[in-house]
Amino acid sequence: MNRRQCLTALGASVVLKLPAFADSVQRPEFSFLIVTDTHIGRQDSMAPATRWTQTVRALDAAAGDFVLHLGDVVDGQREAQYAVYKDIRRGLRKPIHEIPGNHDQADHFEKHIRESIDMVLDHKGVRFLLVNNSHTDSHDGFLTGRQLTWIGERCDEAAKRGLFLMLCMHVPVHENRHPDRGWYVKPKDGQTELYAILNRHRDRVLALLHGHFHNGVRGWNDHTPYHEILFPSALYNQDRNFAKTKPPGYFLEELRPGYVAVTLQAGRMTLRYHPVGVAANAAEQRCELPQLKW
Repeated sequence: MNRRQCLTALGASVVLKLPAFADSVQRPEFSFLIVTDTHIGRQDSMAPATRWTQTVRALDAAAGDFVLHLGDVVDGQREAQYAVYKDIRRGLRKPIHEIPGNHDQADHFEKHIRESIDMVLDHKGVRFLLVNNSHTDSHDGFLTGRQLTWIGERCDEAAKRGLFLMLCMHVPVHENRHPDRGWYVKPKDGQTELYAILNRHRDRVLALLHGHFHNGVRGWNDHTPYHEILFPSALYNQDRNFAKTKPPGYFLEELRPGYVAVTLQAGRMTLRYHPVGVAANAAEQRCELPQLKW
């Protein structure tokens, strides 16, 4: 059985590898939570708001220092829905940091969520770069020269401070084709330049984190040593028949709406997929990324 077949056969448990860090400093254990693609207001229905209410309750009860929202806060640029999203978000008693998706118009996001869209979050030895790579008129991703310069400078700073790196963008950078959706940052739109920056810091980059695809946990590890991982929608996910078509990379055979808890602990990073609105003993799917000197 080859590696890809093994990943598929495991189904609810996928084992991935990450690089050893460049130093041997003992780093603290911590957890954070990832949610994405809430699409508040989709089809002018209250169902997304109801699902977001359930998700906020689950996130509030879950262990995690903060929450990352990886885009598509509202659906179809419905500006009025940001008030609905934020009203429900008040039930979350931990910090949450959003980035826009292709359904989030940038000026609406700046008005209602955060004025400075691209931001840095430093937490317990890891620098998270939150970057808007979405356009409302395309499913592909785009990085401007100014953004690439900003990313490079923030990575250089992280290296000087001994921090490790996770990049958070709605649209994946990794090339993907059928049976995937074929949406990514094309070479002419910043992919080549971003990979060059990451290669300069390859001993510090842990992962690229994305939403957008609505396919549960989906990822690639061919740009070693870092992983490129897509996360499940909190509203709906779709079956792309990966179990039969066996596309490059890996996936979890779990498509219920939910969030993912990420823990850095004792030499590994663990992803736990938690569908929302199901019995606790049926909720957890586990994905371990070992060989991490943390």
